[in-house]
Amino acid sequence: MNHKAITSIQNQLVKQIIVLKEKSRERKKNGLFIIEGQRELSLALSANYHVKTVLFYSELISKETIKSIVTSETELIEISKEVFQKLAHRDTTEGIIAIAKIKSHSIEHLKFDKENPLVLVAEAPEKPGNIGALLRTADAANVDAVIIANPKSDLYNPNIIRSSVGCVFTNQVAIGTTDDIIAFLKHLDISIYCAALQASVDYHTQDFLKATAIVVGTEATGLSNDWLNNSTQNISIPMQGVIDSMNVSVAAGILIFEAKRQRKFN
Repeated sequence: MNHKAITSIQNQLVKQIIVLKEKSRERKKNGLFIIEGQRELSLALSANYHVKTVLFYSELISKETIKSIVTSETELIEISKEVFQKLAHRDTTEGIIAIAKIKSHSIEHLKFDKENPLVLVAEAPEKPGNIGALLRTADAANVDAVIIANPKSDLYNPNIIRSSVGCVFTNQVAIGTTDDIIAFLKHLDISIYCAALQASVDYHTQDFLKATAIVVGTEATGLSNDWLNNSTQNISIPMQGVIDSMNVSVAAGILIFEAKRQRKFN
C-alpha cells in the first residue's frame, strides 16, 4: 500500500478531483467518481466498488484507521489542511476523499432473489436532492431495486451521493429508457402501479403482495404517457389539504411502505 503526500492545491491530482466532482462528462469519460466521508466510503467498499485512491487529512483521521477500511490495492495519499479544505464539500467529510470506479447500471444486470420483488421506478428525476431522498427511502424499505428512467442527473453527482447518505451504494440501482424499463418489467410479469391523479384509485386498496413496481414521476410534470398507457393501475394518495401534490420522495415512501406493510415488512 503506497503512501504519498500532497501539500499544494496546484497538484494535478487535486485539479483532476475538482473536475470529477464538477463535471458529469469527465466522470463518464474517465469512469471515475468522488466519494467523501468514512461512512460513504465504507458503504461503497461493502458494495464491491473498486476504490483506487484515498486522500486523507491526518488531523481528522489516522492512516491506521484508513488502512483498516480499504484494501492493500488502494493508494493512500496524505493531504494538507489547505488541500483538504479545497476538496471537501462539507465539514463532516471526516478527512476522507476517495476516487472510485463507476459501475455499470444496465437493467440487464438486475437480479431478484424472490418471485415477488418490490421495485421503485423514478422517471426523469432531475434534482439531486430528490434522487438522494428516493434512494434513502428505498434503502429504508429494503426494496429489491431502484430503477431510474431517462435520468436528468448523473447517478454519481456528488450531491446525490451526499443527499443519499451513501444509499446510492446500498441499493441495487439500474438506469434505462422508459421503453426498455417497461419492457423489462412486463417480461418479468411485474405489475406496474403508477402514481398519478388520472384514472386512479386510492393506493391502499391495491394488492402489492405480488411482484410490484411503484412508479413515480416529477412533481412538475408527473409521469409520461408511456407509463400511464402501460400501467396495471394508477394509484394516488388521498390529499386532505389545500394543494394536490407532495414531494416525490415523501409520496414514494408512503406507497412503498404500504407495500411493505402488506408484506408484513418482509
